[in-house]
Amino acid sequence: MSPTATPSPAAAAVAAPKQQPPPPSSAKRSLMASLMEATALLRSSSFKEDSYVASALPASDLRALADLRALLSTHPDPISIWGVPLNPPPGAEAAEADERADVVLLKFLRARDFRVRDAHAMLLRCAAWRAEFRADAVLDEDLGFKDLEGVVAYMHGWDREGHPVCYNAYGVFKDRDMYDRVFGDGDRLARFLRWRVQVMERGVRALQLRPGGVNAIIQVTDLKDMPKRELRAASNQILSLFQDNYPEMVARKVFINVPWYFSVLFAMISPFLTERTKSKFVIAREGNVAETLFKFIRPELVPVQYGGLSRAGELENGPPKPASEFTIKGGEKVFLEIDGIEAGATITWDLVVGGWDLEYGAEYVPAAEDSYTLCVERTRKVPAAADEPVHNAFTAREAGKMVLSIDNSGSRKRKVAAYRYFVRKPSA
Repeated sequence: MSPTATPSPAAAAVAAPKQQPPPPSSAKRSLMASLMEATALLRSSSFKEDSYVASALPASDLRALADLRALLSTHPDPISIWGVPLNPPPGAEAAEADERADVVLLKFLRARDFRVRDAHAMLLRCAAWRAEFRADAVLDEDLGFKDLEGVVAYMHGWDREGHPVCYNAYGVFKDRDMYDRVFGDGDRLARFLRWRVQVMERGVRALQLRPGGVNAIIQVTDLKDMPKRELRAASNQILSLFQDNYPEMVARKVFINVPWYFSVLFAMISPFLTERTKSKFVIAREGNVAETLFKFIRPELVPVQYGGLSRAGELENGPPKPASEFTIKGGEKVFLEIDGIEAGATITWDLVVGGWDLEYGAEYVPAAEDSYTLCVERTRKVPAAADEPVHNAFTAREAGKMVLSIDNSGSRKRKVAAYRYFVRKPSA
């Protein structure tokens, strides 16, 4: 299956004799060229995650790590964070546990710019907070926020490097009744903060905490409709909690649907953030969400509300089928052909284009010369505000191919896109 760019007319809305769209050779573009172009775009970030492999660390960092280990060895009581013993007695723990301890210790050291005593004090405060907060038990609690699961804060999939992804969206709290129910008094706010820690602990449980492994998550925060003034107290407390007790647990922080007043909001929260944290920020304004997220997360793992192909509950059965990615230039029309469909087979497809604002249609072209092309979906305008991917199915009466057309000729903007399909062969 390959996309072909052409300025030819859209597919007819009624059955017509089979006709292969004949694009001018100068406008042809192979799927491989499209994928190479998209790959170059999506992997253009200069961000480089810190290493936890000892051989990659400078001598000064290794000395700081040894000094922090020595300080912890003087504590008479065992200290454990995220299930990792940090000061086991000599000979009591295997080398594997020591490696995990080094990863945790390096996180505290980096959070304090390798000032050993500051990192040591931070670690002890974190251990005390976890004991007082009962953080190790929070995963087993029902805090009464089932309606917020999958809406306000939730883990969903992973990025291109294997980091678990946590999505945050607080726009639901623009509804006053919802806001009062969750944040109406101090006790409710405390319960919400505990629930938010519960979500964070799920993310930490998904990490490997080993040298060379996946040791941080990706945070995606949707600022659309966020009632910034009302959530100021909760936001400040969440930021303070996470920065004090989950050091270097976020590899990247992506803000999407960023409104005009973000600079004011950022100025408000900036004092609560370290320079290391702020260096990880990525900003995407409304209308540029899918293109930004696709840089870091494959389309089949991005939720449908953010321009991806992943629907709620889809990941419960394991990794989804990968999508094919491509780009559509401004003024270009692309045909996606799904060949080799047998008579009686059912084909199901998903298609998404970042920013949409183009025309889409689908037709089935039988292989037999004397058959007619069938219109499966009339060509229609897909608005920029489309919040769901195309999802459709067709059962073929005869062998042939499905042709999906994406017409971006009315726009000058290049757009990222992705599709996938499933073919269920006819039963015997």
